Formats: sequence, C-alpha cells, structure tokens
Amino acid sequence: MAKNKEKGNVEFTKYETARILGARALQVAMDAPLLTDIDKDKLEELNYDPMEIAKIEFDEDVLPISVKQPMPKKKSVKVKKAVQPDEAKQQGEQQMAEGEESEEKEIVEEGEIMELANPEDEEVTEEASGREGSEELQ
Repeated sequence: MAKNKEKGNVEFTKYETARILGARALQVAMDAPLLTDIDKDKLEELNYDPMEIAKIEFDEDVLPISVKQPMPKKKSVKVKKAVQPDEAKQQGEQQMAEGEESEEKEIVEEGEIMELANPEDEEVTEEASGREGSEELQ
C-alpha cells in the first residue's frame, strides 16, 4: 500500500484506498494526464481501464491526493473505588433492613384498601351502563 508522506509512514485504510482510487479513476476517465510513464503495450494490456491505471499510480505513490486522519483526543479519568469500613457497612445494612421492615408494615396496614371488589357492592345505573340504552341493540 502507499504511504502518506505528510504524516510519515501511515498506511491508508481500505475505505481511504477505495476513495482515493475511485477519485483518481474518475479523473483518468475524464482525460486527466497520467502521472506515471506507462508504456503503450502496458496500456493496451490493461485495455485503458481507468481503475487499473489508478491502481498503478497509487502503488507508485505519485498521487497528489492527501487524506486527513484526525486522531481521537486522549482523556484520562481515574476511577476511585469507594471503600467503606466494616462498621459503616453494617450500619448501612441495618438501616436498609429497618427501612424494609417499615415499608412492609405500611403495606400490611394499607392492605384492607386493596381487597377484591364484589359485584354486589357495585351499583349499576342505566346511564352508566352505556350501550344498553342505545337503539341499535334493541
């Protein structure tokens, strides 16, 4: 592969290579001058194929096409692990247990509100019944 002369010995990715070859092949197809000396016999052997000519020029590293390759910014973040003493852990566990017990007591006390509804307890009025009063069903 060709090397990028501006940034040292950096090889192109396959996507950059494809883009460079495609752009140069288009230029050659539009009658741009060739950047290397290729014999007539070699051109006839290639059938004057612009893509093959672009590959030869790319391999010889004579293309005036450059690629900007932005490098990611480095971020260094140190993650500190929170270390709790054994006493603090025990106190935290006790507080959680007390909180859970108080929540369970509240749920038990409010449990009477959550009883199942019985059909006898509900009143049915004709206005609330909806479709029964419509003329289509009668």
